[in-house]
Amino acid sequence: MSDKNPHYVAPHEELDEVQIDQVKLSDRKSTLWLDAWRDLRRRPLFYVALAIVILITLMALFPTWFTDVMPRDAELAKSNMPPEPGHPLGFTRQGEDIWSRIVYGASTSLSVGLITVAITAVLGIPMGAIAGFFGGWVDSLLSRIGDIFFSLPYFLAAVVVMTVLSDYRNVWVISLAIGGFAWATLARIVRAEVLQVKQQEYVQASTSLGRSRMSTLINHVLPNSITPAIAYLTLALGAAIVAEATLSFLGIGLPNTIMSWGNDISQASITVRTAPMPLIYPSLALIITVLAFTILGELVRDALDPKARARR
Repeated sequence: MSDKNPHYVAPHEELDEVQIDQVKLSDRKSTLWLDAWRDLRRRPLFYVALAIVILITLMALFPTWFTDVMPRDAELAKSNMPPEPGHPLGFTRQGEDIWSRIVYGASTSLSVGLITVAITAVLGIPMGAIAGFFGGWVDSLLSRIGDIFFSLPYFLAAVVVMTVLSDYRNVWVISLAIGGFAWATLARIVRAEVLQVKQQEYVQASTSLGRSRMSTLINHVLPNSITPAIAYLTLALGAAIVAEATLSFLGIGLPNTIMSWGNDISQASITVRTAPMPLIYPSLALIITVLAFTILGELVRDALDPKARARR
């Protein structure tokens, strides 16, 4: 029987490409560091802290850009005198220019901070990474060593070291005294991060392909565990500057022959009632510098933490 009623198909527009349930993905690249930078550049406080850090760094590296007065040029006739042209902050008890001493003292404070952070990183990162990755008796041994140093307040230990080595006080010795006892906290942070990262599939795949465990640690585990350490070291730099200034103020830090903000604060404390400004100005320089590094460290830490970014 023939079909007298042909099948009718409703007309429709031809589609060159049919997309069903396709998720539109962003073309913008996304990595941990790119996401952190996108977060930081939206924070006005980041630019303020970064500008102060850059300014202090330039003062430490190129002091003659900021003053043409030598910090040790003293005129006793100008002892504790107020500001005058060419000397914007006045003079110290010995008649030295306060602004010049602040500019040249930035080099010492920043040097101590950077050397201390380097010592802390060299000791803390390998100890924490090896303990967390290898586990077993290696973890137990290194963790117990870290517990010994962690139980000692690093500032008190630095006081003891600087007292014993009083004849050899310099930037390197005081940095070693601080950093040599402050690494245990960093080791704990790195160990905790490595314990999480080593469970990832790419770490197991690296081991399955025949890589040695040390090679896997260096090439895969450590690069993905280092971000909390970077944030901690930024904060530790400010703490090291404070520790140096405190030790110098107590008279067991850097000798008076080495220019530092701590020494200037210590010398100015004698005349704080009659002439407070020689003490206030280096104290403000110390506070602003430490605050800038602390704020920068906290912002970097939050930017590198996806959970912290999601809460904002």
